[in-house]
Amino acid sequence: MENERTLGKISANLINKLYNENKYIFKINDVQSITNKNYNETTDLLSKLVKRKVISRLKSGKFLIIPQEIGTIENYIGNWYVAAREIVNSPDYYIAFYSAMHYWGMLTQPLIKIWIATPQRQIVPREMKNKLVFVIINNKFIWGVKEEWVTKTEKIRISDLEKTIVDGVFHPQYCGGITEIAKGIWLTKDKINYKLLKEYIQKYNKPIIAKRTGYILEILKINQPELISELKNYVRDRYDIFDPVLPAKNINKNNWRLIDNIGRQQILNIVGK
Repeated sequence: MENERTLGKISANLINKLYNENKYIFKINDVQSITNKNYNETTDLLSKLVKRKVISRLKSGKFLIIPQEIGTIENYIGNWYVAAREIVNSPDYYIAFYSAMHYWGMLTQPLIKIWIATPQRQIVPREMKNKLVFVIINNKFIWGVKEEWVTKTEKIRISDLEKTIVDGVFHPQYCGGITEIAKGIWLTKDKINYKLLKEYIQKYNKPIIAKRTGYILEILKINQPELISELKNYVRDRYDIFDPVLPAKNINKNNWRLIDNIGRQQILNIVGK
């Protein structure tokens, strides 16, 4: 009854039936089949619901129900994951970077944007400007992806934990910087498959990934001597910046030929060590 008073009987009935049919993402004809309204009447109704922020327009003719009582942020973001899947124009997409970090428990704060890696350029729909970020990734780097349930009926493609780590270390600008990645590694240190992490770093074959990862593991004193020994093989004469998001000042010396512009103590403080 409360739903009917706030939405109106027709709108409340529509939203309830869409929920019952697990149609959190829906099209105009889905609404017509429920309300028996003609096309113009249906679009008018949907426009009103968009203005009242009951639903969100993803793109022309496709909408998303906005939960009116967000019991958990995961349920809400789960819907946005599905929304992102519906918008992206490539079957090879995957949820990545900050969003994947959130999914795997590498973050302690809520997620307000969905980051998607895709091999094809595309424009973010106007309605999703503040909710969706596309990052163009070469096809040769699209692996380490799995399908995960984000609602009772919907799956999305997302980088696994180890791929999320190497993607983040390679592109810290899409993950809140190296300190966020270091904190994420610390939070999931007991879940990481270190053998698989090593394989992924070898597959990427980028010295900067090996150096940054090795230095983070060393700072956090994560006991993986075999992995760290392997990563040291990637250290060459070239110096690289530890966190490209920050100014290039050298705070701590290290054996990884990294310009440490963060400082060991700052990372240790962030993880509470």
